[in-house]
This record gives sequence, structure tokens and C-alpha cells, in this order.
Amino acid sequence: MRIVIQRVLEAEVKVEGVVKGAISQGLMVLLGIETEDTDHDIDWLVNKLVNLRIFNDSNGVMNQSLLTIEGELLVISQFTLMAASKKGNRPSYIRAAKHEIAIPLYEKFLRLSELKLGKKVASGVFGADMKLGLINDGPVTLILDSKNRE
Repeated sequence: MRIVIQRVLEAEVKVEGVVKGAISQGLMVLLGIETEDTDHDIDWLVNKLVNLRIFNDSNGVMNQSLLTIEGELLVISQFTLMAASKKGNRPSYIRAAKHEIAIPLYEKFLRLSELKLGKKVASGVFGADMKLGLINDGPVTLILDSKNRE
């Protein structure tokens, strides 16, 4: 499981011109799920995500987490994060989990995030053609991979 985290002042996701999820200050997360992912991947990533100290404190030092600032979270499913591009110029998405595996894991990721944050988590529509808008704060962007825990 792989996530791209962007610290934002605001973010939204639209499907067919309709806003499906929107947040103010917090994190927008792109979530890629592969076939071998399990609840353990979700647990590790969500715990890391809500506790990452990437928000500025009163001294301008990144020392606060999403939890401590009581920020919001927007999670978007994105199978292209699992792309393999080693051979040729056309990425392969064979590592990306099929819907029957990915949807339950995506939903568990959302539920655990809500449990940890104690609030509703905004999301897109799994498998839909989505349009994202955001104001990146910093910019601060990180990539976490549950199989490569650096």
C-alpha cells in the first residue's frame, strides 16, 4: 500500500462536476492498493499518517501532527500509484489490486482514519474519473509505502 500525502490549506474532489469531498487545513492523501495488502498495511499507514509531525508549531517548525492541529483528511483512491515503469514507456498496473480486493481495503482505511481522528474523513468515489483541486501548503509532500517503511 502506498500513499502520497500533501499538506493543504484546502482541497476538494469532484466527480462529473459535483463536489464529493472537501476539506480545509489538513492532508490530502492519494491511496494506492496492491493485491498483497492487508489490514496490517492499513494499520501502519493510518497510524503514521495521523501522527506525522508535518504541521508548523508557533515557532514555524514542523512539529505538529494532523491530530494535534485537529486537521481534516481527504482520501482519494489512485491505482496508478502502483504503476511499474521499468520496461518500455507504457506503465503496467498489474500490481494494483482488483476492485474486489481494493474496495474493502479502501473502506477500512477510511474507517480507521475516522476512528483515529474522531471525525468524518472526506473521500472521492472509488474507480471514478475524479478532478482534484488543492492549495498545497509549503509545499509539503511525502510518500509512504507500507512495504518499504523508511
